[in-house]
Amino acid sequence: MSFPEVRRPAAGSTERPLVLLHGGNVANWMWAPQVAAFADRVVCTPDLPGFGTRVGEDWPGLDAVADDLVARVAGHGIDGPFDLVGLSLGGLTALRVLARHPDRVRSAFVTSAPLERAGAGMRLYARLQLRFLRSRPYWRAQAAVFGLPVDSRERYVTHGMSIRREAAAAMAAEVCAGGVPADLAGYSGPLLASAGEKDSAAVRRSLAMIAGEVPQARVRIVPGVHHIWNVEDFSLFNEVLRAWLAGSIDPRLHESVTGR
Repeated sequence: MSFPEVRRPAAGSTERPLVLLHGGNVANWMWAPQVAAFADRVVCTPDLPGFGTRVGEDWPGLDAVADDLVARVAGHGIDGPFDLVGLSLGGLTALRVLARHPDRVRSAFVTSAPLERAGAGMRLYARLQLRFLRSRPYWRAQAAVFGLPVDSRERYVTHGMSIRREAAAAMAAEVCAGGVPADLAGYSGPLLASAGEKDSAAVRRSLAMIAGEVPQARVRIVPGVHHIWNVEDFSLFNEVLRAWLAGSIDPRLHESVTGR
């Protein structure tokens, strides 16, 4: 279900490599619209432990995942600074990369990252997900809630059902614990943090947590979208990302200090 972790332009490229980190319960295939749109760059879309081609692996914890990510990128011949993008679980991983390997990242775009400690509702949701991990109707319902296009839902359902319970439980426990990574303030490069207007209030409030640690961070609300908006509205996502890589912020994004 995954595709090659690295796509290289046929004619080479002078642009910085772009590294895209997928969300939980999916794999690098979620970045298909972005891989196609950024064919002028080297694009690296690694599967995180426990997902995609690595579905048989344990979840080792976010710090270890961040270290693993940097090693995998280097293994693909990407030795210099790269532009980093992370969504949801990938956003949490990206923040760990910024904290632990700030010299490897030229710029970062983090979106839909849940940093608040989970409340009772979120913890119940996590338990239900583990209970219905092998339920096709459950994953279909989740795809609808996230606003995924119809032609993307079957892949989401099939992959969700492939995840090992142990890996899903370990990942969910760490995400529910919440918190900002230690040493995140040591990252001094450009950072755009965003959340969808229709994402959860907890994810939107997490923007303030990022802004509190990284003074240069720009925080924005993306109008009209849910959690996995790189698939839900891939044209908007690609335009926002293209603008950010060029050094600006798409004017359609709303400023947000608190994320409310």
